[in-house]
Amino acid sequence: MAVNFYPPCPEPELTYGLPGHTDPNALTILLQDFQVSGLQVLKDGEWTAVKPHPNAFVVNIGDQLQALSNGRYRSVWHRATVNADKPRMSVASFLCPCDSALISPPEKLTQDGTGAVYRDFTYAEYYSKFWSRNLDQEHCLELFKNC
Repeated sequence: MAVNFYPPCPEPELTYGLPGHTDPNALTILLQDFQVSGLQVLKDGEWTAVKPHPNAFVVNIGDQLQALSNGRYRSVWHRATVNADKPRMSVASFLCPCDSALISPPEKLTQDGTGAVYRDFTYAEYYSKFWSRNLDQEHCLELFKNC
């Protein structure tokens, strides 16, 4: 779980609370500050604000579900912005496999002749690789793609 605090910034266009990235886990459940917007998702090449709603969660698919689904479900590119006048908080809960979990799609998803999109890996291996690079670099799953 992560509790994020974003103080106001008089020039928000000069910074991000978090740069664009996907999450390394399976699912992220996010409680947004319903009074101050800040979450944006990348849709059709454009950053789009996710309007906060009271008593609602945002659920993001992470990299592990993308790998387990053999690419059928896509992890969500998102970023956090700051506000010029108001502070903002968010609370994120992460559903993660255990470190020794082998991430590999079920055979049924690879029997159509396409094979596995990504090579098998453990969550510990992925998590280590994910945090050894800048968040806004290429999608970390690309480093695990089968040739």
